[in-house]
Amino acid sequence: MTEVSSTRSVKARCGSFLVGTERGVQREGFQVAGRSSTAGSMSAAASPQGKFTLLRDTGTDGSFLVHHFLSFYLRAGCKVCFVALLQSFSHYNIVAQKLGVSLTAARERGQLVFLEGLKSCLDLLFGEEEPSGEPSPLQFISGSTSNLKALFDFVRTSLTPADSASWKGPVLLVDDLSVLLSLGAAPVAVLDFIHYCRVVVCSQLQGNIVVLVHGSEDAEDEENDLVGNSLGHHSDLILWVEGLATGFCKDVHGEIKIIKRLSLESTEQDLVQVYQYKIQERNVTFFARGLSAAVL
Repeated sequence: MTEVSSTRSVKARCGSFLVGTERGVQREGFQVAGRSSTAGSMSAAASPQGKFTLLRDTGTDGSFLVHHFLSFYLRAGCKVCFVALLQSFSHYNIVAQKLGVSLTAARERGQLVFLEGLKSCLDLLFGEEEPSGEPSPLQFISGSTSNLKALFDFVRTSLTPADSASWKGPVLLVDDLSVLLSLGAAPVAVLDFIHYCRVVVCSQLQGNIVVLVHGSEDAEDEENDLVGNSLGHHSDLILWVEGLATGFCKDVHGEIKIIKRLSLESTEQDLVQVYQYKIQERNVTFFARGLSAAVL
């Protein structure tokens, strides 16, 4: 992409988004118009902890952000609990390998705790028990309970540090929270689950939470909108991916709005930045509106 000194063109490696800084959003590996961003040299250990990041998408698929966060935190040496409700382990592993990370190796060394939601659902439907003998984290599907306590207990147990643990800050990653609604969980139960996860992961363990809520194509899907909007009011950082209003373009795949909350208690105005992006095989390129390589 042609660099223009008067623009804020941005090129990012996969896994570039992480946490907010005083200038907006810390981005690992970003090159900012004519000078290198120092964010790339900062590790997850040096970044703010106890933060809740909400990923949303409208009219496009924002799953690429999930892969970015997953690979970033694993490379940073964090303990990650990944509640994967949308795809299989093999899918996430194939994408992660393209980003230079092996989920299989991370799981074997105890750094990654992976809940494969698709498999757990099938096991419940066919009456198979969990290998550990414990209740399934998705026990609510069977109708025996209406809350998500079993899923919360799974997260808490997975991220509670052991005496010999040498991992950095714990991270909870959920893809995608909307699936819980589709499986029959009530919006209140989903919001309660996130609330208790924030108490344990963000407040007690000083870790981070990253949650994806897919936008619904159904304009009358009030439950999904309720959950997404409610979480938005309590998020430290929101990354909102939207499709182009003009339709498909091979050089610009969409826009991303970065909303950073200066304070959840004060009335200070949020910091908002908007970029366009193009997804490539192993990275994503970000640039200001109207400054794609095709235009320049």
